[in-house]
Amino acid sequence: MKEQQKETEQNIEEINDETVTEQIEADVDTLEKEAEVDPQQVEIEQLQSDVKELEDKLLRAQAEIQNIQQRHARELQTVRKYDGQKLAGAVLPAVDNLERALQVESEDAVTQQIKTGVEMTLGTLVQALRDNGISATGEVGETFDPTKHQAIQSVASDDVASDQIATVLQKGYMIQDRVLRPAMVAVAK
Repeated sequence: MKEQQKETEQNIEEINDETVTEQIEADVDTLEKEAEVDPQQVEIEQLQSDVKELEDKLLRAQAEIQNIQQRHARELQTVRKYDGQKLAGAVLPAVDNLERALQVESEDAVTQQIKTGVEMTLGTLVQALRDNGISATGEVGETFDPTKHQAIQSVASDDVASDQIATVLQKGYMIQDRVLRPAMVAVAK
């Protein structure tokens, strides 16, 4: 009986071992099938990944090109806006000299003719400056603005209020919204 019991236990162990072995083999087969990957599928997935990466690079490149175009347009607009700045700076001393020449009093006919020619020349230059967006700044009575005016002195004045321009010593000029030359002024105390 003991032998029979022993034999039965051995048979049970063999059956269990066979079942476990069969189960393990089935699991291994399943894993092998899952592990088998279609090389075409791998290639498709790789190509899809590459396409996404290239699309991303394309979008970034297009955005960069658009940014460059916008920056170029702004720079071009700025160049056009302040185009005559250097020429205007060179012409302003001539305008100042012509204005000083007109301040000279004269009664003689020849001097009057010369003065008339100077007035015409000055008028032409001032109009050319205006046509190119250049305007004078620094008028008596105007509020002092340190971004447009250079205070040379402060004076007591009954004609204008405090912090206003009492006297213009030299006109200032602006091109669009940029100061070409600040006006030299005396400010009322």
